[in-house]
Amino acid sequence: MPLPLLGGLSPGAFLRRHWQKRPLLVRGAIPGFRDPITPAGLLDLAARPGVESRLVLGRGGRRPWQVVPGPLPRALRRRLAPSHWTVLVQGVDAHVPAVADIVERFDFLPRWRVDDVMISLAAPQGSVGPHVDSYDVFLLQGRGRRRWRIARRFEEACRTGLDLRILRRFRAEDEWVLGPGDMLYLPPGVAHHGIALEECLTYSIGFRAPAEADLVAAFLHRLVGAADRQRLYRDPDLAAAREPGEISPAALARLRAIVVRGATVRTDEFVRFAGEHLTEARADGPKRPRRVEAVVLGRALRTGAWLERRLGARVAFVRRGRGAVLFADGRAWPLPAPLAAAAPVLTRRRRVRGQALVPLLRRAGLLDLLAALVSARVFRLVRPRAAGGSSRGRPRNRAGAGSPRRAGSR
Repeated sequence: MPLPLLGGLSPGAFLRRHWQKRPLLVRGAIPGFRDPITPAGLLDLAARPGVESRLVLGRGGRRPWQVVPGPLPRALRRRLAPSHWTVLVQGVDAHVPAVADIVERFDFLPRWRVDDVMISLAAPQGSVGPHVDSYDVFLLQGRGRRRWRIARRFEEACRTGLDLRILRRFRAEDEWVLGPGDMLYLPPGVAHHGIALEECLTYSIGFRAPAEADLVAAFLHRLVGAADRQRLYRDPDLAAAREPGEISPAALARLRAIVVRGATVRTDEFVRFAGEHLTEARADGPKRPRRVEAVVLGRALRTGAWLERRLGARVAFVRRGRGAVLFADGRAWPLPAPLAAAAPVLTRRRRVRGQALVPLLRRAGLLDLLAALVSARVFRLVRPRAAGGSSRGRPRNRAGAGSPRRAGSR
């Protein structure tokens, strides 16, 4: 179906024409968009320990384009000039539910590709300079206006001696001014330069692409960890050496057989590695599990409660024959055929209605699985409030109104 978010394109048409191919400007991608966070709220978040943030001073710093890492002072705004600065906060979707709901709008893309939602608060003329990102990114404009200039052909050389990777030369090929609710999609490798025309908030929804070298290194590390360290090279049929300095063909053949045997990749092993690696918990994830009883959980779900995925939790699943493997925060839960239907239900939306799970609760093992996920803090149980009470937190069908990093240092 055509989506306003994609300018009237269907997800399939967007993926064929634009995804990792060419930019797309969408006017009114989210009509009537209202910021799910205020500038003051974002600055408060930037002041918290454990939240990745930074201040970029286009002017007025000790050096050009100075970057000040967070946590930033709470009284920061009173110290800043009226223009030429930007505050960037990473992973806001892991801290603000309404920001996490924005990601739900992009459910035509695999959830495991989502990196985070970075929000920038910029004063007039605030910018991070012309740069290139290695990620697919959707730039959703909140309050205020920002001018975006892009170029597909450019010199890759960056200016030296700066805290940011800013292109030495940049000549724009296209230019637009985005207002609230407008959105610009940029594939990897497109140079871009955003300049705030007035105080503004910009939401950068980034989609990660694992580096091939990192995937290979992570998998080899797992193979090495699983290798039998007590097993040694053996050559009981060793023949007398004619040249003691030579590595013989026979020795090379034995060594190669050891490496090939150790590097042999079984499908089940690789599926588990991929799922656990791609859903690895963020650094700010929960440290300690908590015990939740399956019986209590089942009773609550049958009487109107629902499950809500923790902000920042990463989940995915892989089908295996008639069964499936559910992955959450770097852990694997194999699901036999009777439980496989729960995998898409648990990974489709951040809020899972109890009604969607009740038909499955009679299947042996499902309540134990749900209790394990809640105990691991992947989900939390949310109970309905009494009549007349607040409805805050109730599940909704759609989102609310509302390697290097983005913004010039990726």
